[in-house]
Parts: sequence; C-alpha cells; structure tokens
Amino acid sequence: MTDSSPQATSLHECSAVRRARMVPGGPLLVEGPLEITMPSGEMVRSDRFMVAVCMCRRSATYPLCDTSHRTRRPRVARNGGFPRAGK
Repeated sequence: MTDSSPQATSLHECSAVRRARMVPGGPLLVEGPLEITMPSGEMVRSDRFMVAVCMCRRSATYPLCDTSHRTRRPRVARNGGFPRAGK
C-alpha cells in the first residue's frame, strides 16, 4: 500500500524507522515517542519509549491503551487473534 499524501515520506527520508508489534488480544506496541493524529484533527502525543496503542477501543484513554482489554478477553482466533484480511 502506497501513501501519496503530502506528508508521506520514504524510509530513506526518515531519521529512524519505528518498530511496531501487534499483541494478540492486546494493543499495538510502537517504539516511542509517538504522535497520533485523530480523525478530528486532535494530536495525541506520548513521550514513552514504548507506546501501547489501543486496538479494542475499550480504553478510557483511547487511542492509548489502559489495559481495558484484560477485563473481557474475547476468544483468540486460530490465526493468533488477528482479524482476517478483508474483514
């Protein structure tokens, strides 16, 4: 997938490549610091070295994870808990 928006930059133009790890049934862990632009235009910033981004939308601090996913765990799918492509 290619992003042709004016803000898109190639990996060669970035000062450092950030790493992210999907946790089955949990958050998306991204190396910080991190800025997230919400659909409303609001900017959410975290200066932590590792930022947990909520994937379940149960967090009171959304888009950041507050571990609300732990209170009600859905059954983990056979594919490791990740949604199937196209779903």
